[in-house]
This record gives sequence, C-alpha cells and structure tokens, in this order.
Amino acid sequence: MKSGAVWLASATQDQVESFLGGLSDNALLALPWMFEFWALPHQLPPEGAWKTWVILGGRGAGKTRAGSEWVRAEVEGAKPEAPGRSRRVALVGETIDQVREVMVMGESGILACSPPDRRPQWEATRRRLVWPNGAVAQVFSAHDPASLRGPQFDAAWVDELAKWPKAQEAWDQLQFALRLGENPRQVVTTTPANVAVLKAVLKNPSTVMTHAPTEANKANLAASFLEEVQARFGGTRLGRQELEGVLLEDSEGALWTTAMLEAGRVEALPAFDRVVVAVDPSVSGKDTGDECGIVVVGAITKGPPQDWRAVVIEDATVKGASPEVWARAVLAAMDRHKAQRVVAEVNQGGQLVEAVLRSKDALVPLRMVHASVGKVARAEPVAALYEQGRVSHVRGLHALEEQMCRMTLRGYQGGGSPDRVDALVWALTELMIDPSRNWRAPQVRGL
Repeated sequence: MKSGAVWLASATQDQVESFLGGLSDNALLALPWMFEFWALPHQLPPEGAWKTWVILGGRGAGKTRAGSEWVRAEVEGAKPEAPGRSRRVALVGETIDQVREVMVMGESGILACSPPDRRPQWEATRRRLVWPNGAVAQVFSAHDPASLRGPQFDAAWVDELAKWPKAQEAWDQLQFALRLGENPRQVVTTTPANVAVLKAVLKNPSTVMTHAPTEANKANLAASFLEEVQARFGGTRLGRQELEGVLLEDSEGALWTTAMLEAGRVEALPAFDRVVVAVDPSVSGKDTGDECGIVVVGAITKGPPQDWRAVVIEDATVKGASPEVWARAVLAAMDRHKAQRVVAEVNQGGQLVEAVLRSKDALVPLRMVHASVGKVARAEPVAALYEQGRVSHVRGLHALEEQMCRMTLRGYQGGGSPDRVDALVWALTELMIDPSRNWRAPQVRGL
C-alpha cells in the first residue's frame, strides 16, 4: 500500500488540488501531523500482539522518525489533556547526549514531530519530557545500565541497540523495568550489526520486524548524500549493513570475517599474470540441488611467492542448473576474463565433469582436482592468505562473502553446501598455494 506522501508525489496537479480542496480547514491544519498519512510502510507498527518491534534499516531510512511517532501514538490521547495508552516511557540510547540530541531534540525527534498543542516540555535537570496530559518520558544511557534499576515503564524506545557498549546488560535491565500496564511494549530503531543481543531479540517469538534500506527514504535525503554513499559503499558488505540494513552474521570462529573482507576491497583490477575459473560442479541438475560454484580469480605472480597477490573477480555461480547449463557458464566466464585455465573438482561425477566441459570445448585447458581432505582443512591455508592481506575482492560478491563468513573451524554453519567457497578455495589453491602446476601457454581453443 502506498503512503499518502508517495501518492501525492506521483499524483497529477489536478488530483492534488482535488484532494486538498476536499479537506476542511481543521483537516488541512492537522495534515502535517498525521504520520499515518505520510509514513513509509516500514515506519508503521505491524498489526497483532507483540512485545518488541524492531525497525531495522540503513542509515537515513527514517528509523528515528518512526520511533518518535510511535512514542507520540503511545502517549497522546484524543485531546491534548486526554490520557493515552502509555504514561511512563523510557528513552534509551548509547549516551545521554545522543538521546537528547537525536531522540528528543533532533530534526526527527519527539519535539519536532509533536503538534503545538501536544508538544511535551523538556525538563533538562530531570532529563525527561512531560506531556500536557501528564505522560512522562525519562532519558537513560546504555553506558549506565544500573540507572534502569528502580524505575518502571509501560513503553520504551531503544535507539541504535546494535552499537551499545553494554548492550546485553542495559537491555536486560530495561526488560525488568518494562512492567506497567496490561501489555508493555517497546520499539527498537537500529542499523544492524552482528551482535548477540540484537540477534537474540530478533529470534524472540514476541518480536516483529520491519526493514528498509536507505534508498526507501530518498525523498527526504539529499541526492548528493545518496550518490556519495552508493559510490563509496555500494556492492560491499559494509554497504549491505549500513545502506541496505541487512544483518550480516559472522559465525563464531569463522575463517573469514566482514572486517577482513572489507580491508581487502579493490576498486580497479590490476594486470594479472594468471587467471583461473574454478568450478565446484553440481551433478544433480535439479532445481532443489546444490549450487554449482563458479568463481573467477586473477593473480599477480611476479617476484617471490610471498609477494604474490590475488583478486577475486567474479562469482558466476548458478543454482539448480543442468551440466549443460553450468558448463556454458564456466566457459562464458573464462572468455569474459581471458582465463588461462579451468579448475574443476571431480570428487563426484569426475568423468561426467570432464566430458561435459570438453563437449563444449574440446581444447579447454582443464585441471581436474580431487578433495583428499575436508573442506575446513582445504580452506584454512586460503584463509591465511586473507589474514596476510594477499587476497582482495571486487564489490558485489555478497553471496560468496556470506558463505565465507559462515565457514568455521567446526565446519560450515550455513544452510546447504558452501559451493561458492569450495570454488574459491580451489582457485586460490591453484594460483597461490600450489603454484607448481604446469602453467605453459594454453592451446588454441576450439570454436
């Protein structure tokens, strides 16, 4: 469903004039304060019974405005002096200053969102807001969880939970304090981060969530801001978190982490000495089968081996594809990147893998590899290359990087099989770890 703001933006001038002309003087005066009309879908509370509403979004997605308006809806009654649903509210942020400057007095804070006849008074010395109907919102810092001992509330707004320094302790104390009324509730507005407290809140059955990327609120953001952050962070894991509002999880004991991958991001490709396309074939060919991992890696191998560097160029993985389809995808990737060799794992369907590839190109330079040890043992030397800063990634490898951050010393912690990671490991093993392969000039390939 479109919000009123979206409808007005796309309506013709005649439609806008007709709509506004049909409103009474009082309705026109009230329209700027009717958040239900202007709100984006992710800014409105979900229906049903819930204890916690998490608004997960990118930077500038309108989370603060949604939190302010939710507090308004909780404390305001039908008239300025009438009681609302909640009368004792906790406002909790990372610091007192941030609560005051963002949640209370910010451009999207409670004071800015409140109509003149319902605007609360800020009592600085007591760190609280007081509404005309007697409702009170107290300010708390996550740096001081003990300050939440004693007070009690029927509603709470928690801002940027994922960046709190004492997140679990402060959150727990708030839950003990949220005990007034028939159904005390709380809203959490945060950009996601891989922290235990946020993941636990999201998994709670009494939690509901809405989500939006930064782009969803572009009508209220400077175009130059969007252009700048997209140019700088688009296609990276950091961008996925900070702009798309996606919770990226690094599994405990992961061989690769988000920080490690972001540290090796490249913007331009160098001239490579060697390029390979590695494939971890799917021999089932069923839509429900595993992916066929296809990863392209280039390497600079001049000088001693410790000076060699590699860049992961493309993840061309296909899912549920027949051998005919993935073979074409492998050879197409080889042509795109002028690769010198295909490296294919042949533990399953070895003869089939070679036969399928050679049926498409009889002279394709092909290296068949067999997994003699487990996935973790194969992956550890490759992860060490990343720790040494010798492997970089281009942007846009989201699915591959997600699998990498779920590969741990205990095995793969994601769903299905890490076929993209398997292909990556074979490529980097071929180029960087076991470079004794016969790297003579490739034969002329068939057409």
